[in-house]
Amino acid sequence: MNKDKRLSKAKSQLILTYPFIGSIAFGLPVIWDENVPTACTNGEDIRFNPKWVDEMDDDELKFVLAHECLHPMFEHCFRRGKRDPYKWNMAGDYIINQLLIEDGVGKMPKCGGLHDRQLHEKGGGTTEGIYNILPDVPKEEQGQGGEGMPLDECGDGGVSESDKARKQAEWKVKVSQSAQATKMMGKMTAGLERIVGAMLKPIVDWREVLHRFVVKARTDERTYARANRRFLPQGLYLPSVSGEAMGELVFAVDCSGSIGQDELDQFASEITTVWQDQSPTSVHVIYFDSSVCHYDRFDKGSDEPTIKPHGGGGTAFSPVFEYMDKNDICPVACVFLTDLYCDDFGTEPACPVLWVSTAREKQDVPFGEVVKMHDER
Repeated sequence: MNKDKRLSKAKSQLILTYPFIGSIAFGLPVIWDENVPTACTNGEDIRFNPKWVDEMDDDELKFVLAHECLHPMFEHCFRRGKRDPYKWNMAGDYIINQLLIEDGVGKMPKCGGLHDRQLHEKGGGTTEGIYNILPDVPKEEQGQGGEGMPLDECGDGGVSESDKARKQAEWKVKVSQSAQATKMMGKMTAGLERIVGAMLKPIVDWREVLHRFVVKARTDERTYARANRRFLPQGLYLPSVSGEAMGELVFAVDCSGSIGQDELDQFASEITTVWQDQSPTSVHVIYFDSSVCHYDRFDKGSDEPTIKPHGGGGTAFSPVFEYMDKNDICPVACVFLTDLYCDDFGTEPACPVLWVSTAREKQDVPFGEVVKMHDER
């Protein structure tokens, strides 16, 4: 059987047994390209090396075809950002292969690929989570299709960020339409239903939540330098409101090893924005793992806050609050950057607490408000 007929057969089998993936597969053109080492996709088409495909049986071909469809479905082609492309592709492959194996979609090729259930769990079952714990791979060791290597190449789905955003929105429509049709047929697997549900759920922008949270913490600053005229006729000399002022803020950074540089960079950028826009009296940055590792203080008029990771052990939140009490740090609000994988929350502080979580799963906290940093797949 020639390659085109084998490919058509693989698509037909996906439609019959896994219609959600099959409907996507029928909408993506496949190009035979000997310049591609194994396979690749950018969300516009799929490219296969014909010699590589010849080495597979039909179940393996069905697996890799589904694999290529899931990269743009999970938006791996559109939301890599500044992350290392090869490591990002590896993280995406761990997510995709785990799902396909669990759902029994074909068979992972014997020629290679990435699958590690423990790593999948350690990374929280998310692409970003796995990316953050993967080691860097030297250029000379990077490859495709071999043992310990990704099956394919996941390319960017556009040249500009606006182009990627447009195509990402188009893919959301495709995924939504396919999911609705598949659910009506009663053939949506539990794994895909969970992930697709997360994809299509409206995501709250954590930056907006952080901004609202900080603004709510502002206090009125009253001064006797100018009397409140409203009470002067009554013989009362009371202070007037000179304007809103931001008190002290605490930003606590989880350094247990589960927070990657990308999250730190995003968090640091937002702290700088708060510093510039809200002019807090002081910003306290507390780094912690199972204890407080490092502390920096930035007062109004000093240099902008900087974020540099310290520590790298386990995780406990109570030492942060204990450190605040011991050192008379009385903020108007406290913001944590963490994956929330911890049971040691300690005693609720007097100030409101915002937990900026890098984890995908819904997590309960005994106090405070939780907002997720990522829409992760």
